[in-house]
Amino acid sequence: MQVDLHGMYQAQAQKLLLNWLDHVPPGVTELRVIHGSNRGTVLRDMVWEGLSHPRIKARLHTLNPGETRLVLRKG
Repeated sequence: MQVDLHGMYQAQAQKLLLNWLDHVPPGVTELRVIHGSNRGTVLRDMVWEGLSHPRIKARLHTLNPGETRLVLRKG
């Protein structure tokens, strides 16, 4: 599954991700977060440093600098 945060403000993107993580089905083990990289790093930094949720097990870089993989704990 993936969530695209392009065009969002930080607070809006964080609220969306937290809501998604609260309601993700238990069988989902990974979320691709598309945050972009060309117009600043606010969303990327929020995903890596400002986002906390019990379902997040790990954050992984990808070959695309505008994307982060969130590995999720089973719900």
